[in-house]
Amino acid sequence: MNKTIVILNPAARSERARKSQARVESLAAGCTVCASSSAADAEKLARNAAAEGFDKVVAAGGDGTIHAVVNGLAGTSAALGLLPIGTVNVFALELGLPIHNLDMCWNIIQADDVRLVDLPSANGKYFIQLAGVGLDAQVVKETSLAFKRNFGPLSYLISAAQIAARQPPRLFLESSHTTIDEASFVLIGNGRRYGGPFPFFKHAVMNDGLLDVVAFKQVGYLEIIRYLQDVFFSSEIRLPQVEYFQTERLRISSDEEVPVELDGELVGNCPVEFELRHHRLRVLAPAVGKAR
Repeated sequence: MNKTIVILNPAARSERARKSQARVESLAAGCTVCASSSAADAEKLARNAAAEGFDKVVAAGGDGTIHAVVNGLAGTSAALGLLPIGTVNVFALELGLPIHNLDMCWNIIQADDVRLVDLPSANGKYFIQLAGVGLDAQVVKETSLAFKRNFGPLSYLISAAQIAARQPPRLFLESSHTTIDEASFVLIGNGRRYGGPFPFFKHAVMNDGLLDVVAFKQVGYLEIIRYLQDVFFSSEIRLPQVEYFQTERLRISSDEEVPVELDGELVGNCPVEFELRHHRLRVLAPAVGKAR
């Protein structure tokens, strides 16, 4: 029995996506291929696959598909493989996978090279790359599916522009190393990248046992958006209102209803507690230095 299963996200409607999906099905000939109907379905398929003894569970899609599959694999010994065919493939980039070459990605899956990476969680829900409390979660919350279909990635920028003039919430942070009495927006990273190829979390390593945190202290949304545009291309955090630190645990609370997103998926509101399971996710990826 071939002990590899591919969980495919069939939601994409573009011609490029259809070609990618056809290529995935061709590459995975001889393996079990399951098309998920939703994120919850992808998570269930992954959980069942691990319970049935599949050694490799491959997520064919973008970061949303990977997020769902990882939540199904958490706590199991199955290894995660990636075939990046989504709109956003930040985690695959983080691992150094050749995101424009599915044949090479499939060869990596078959090569059996496993990397152990950290598995962070927020209120018991796992994520792989990034979490946000405040601004970006509010953007996700207010960007409808129809809006995303009509405008693509531009839809998030439009929503951000509409939110920019509002008064940001007051967030309170407690960690094992620091306390921040008031912040406007917080980003938590497991890897270095945020929103694409940009190394936002400058000191992040995916297997160091630490969460990387960027807290915007008492800064308006418009200033935050301007700062985000600048920091992607800078090697340092220069604003005194922005604090960068690393921690094993983090609690964020607020007197207001403030949304939380994990890997771009809305998961609820504050209060939220972040934890990290060190080296608890097995990923099929080349060793550091052998990528691409």
